[in-house]
Amino acid sequence: MARVILRLAPWLSVAAVALAWELFARSGAVTPFMLPKLTTVLARIGADAASGDLLHNLGLTLYRSLLGFLLATILGIALGFAVSQNRFVRWLLDPVISVGFPMPKIAFLPILTLWLGFHDVSKISMVVFDAVFPVLTATIAATAAVERELVWSARNLGATRGELLREVLFPAALPQIMTGLQVALPIALIVCIVAEMKLGGVGLGGAMITASRFADSPGVFAGIVEIALAGYVLVKLMAALRRRLLAWHPEALAPASV
Repeated sequence: MARVILRLAPWLSVAAVALAWELFARSGAVTPFMLPKLTTVLARIGADAASGDLLHNLGLTLYRSLLGFLLATILGIALGFAVSQNRFVRWLLDPVISVGFPMPKIAFLPILTLWLGFHDVSKISMVVFDAVFPVLTATIAATAAVERELVWSARNLGATRGELLREVLFPAALPQIMTGLQVALPIALIVCIVAEMKLGGVGLGGAMITASRFADSPGVFAGIVEIALAGYVLVKLMAALRRRLLAWHPEALAPASV
């Protein structure tokens, strides 16, 4: 019973928000246009799922965000190790990283639209451009934090540069790199939604902005719920991947009992 209560406890706040939403919408304090009832929104989601629109929009949004996230992962890890291992690359990219990391990259969306058009290429490029920085900075910090004794020991044992990277640096840096990936994944989804809203077309963001233009309040709130559920599932899947990849790491070990 205690385990069941502990598993259900995190959902109590969600249930409380859902109940408050439904009661406040029914209270008459707001119009159905300003805040439709949660049951109405859920019925709209069910109708979209039955018609196939939900699956189509969700599939396109996940395709764009996950493909951009994958490209950002590859590019960020590769550049991170290049910066940490090569002085010239560090000298060349350090100012760009320092300026680009805190900058709101979504400001470049109009430029990417001019260069690449309004279709998937510009949206995916925007996701890559925004999601690459958390992965890049996490890789640089993780590599710099690797114990020098490990590197010296591997070199004394005759490890080549490639072996040092594969067998020592990457495994030691993997926990912090995974943290950067966990930060970059929600960013990829957020930027994809914003790009779809600005550029239009099919997708969760595009469906929300279309519903807004036609004063379809349940459609807008349905998009919010759908995005929240998609983000929750993605975050949980990334956490499960982290546990699997770091099964050997001390963070995966059960705490010692007193």
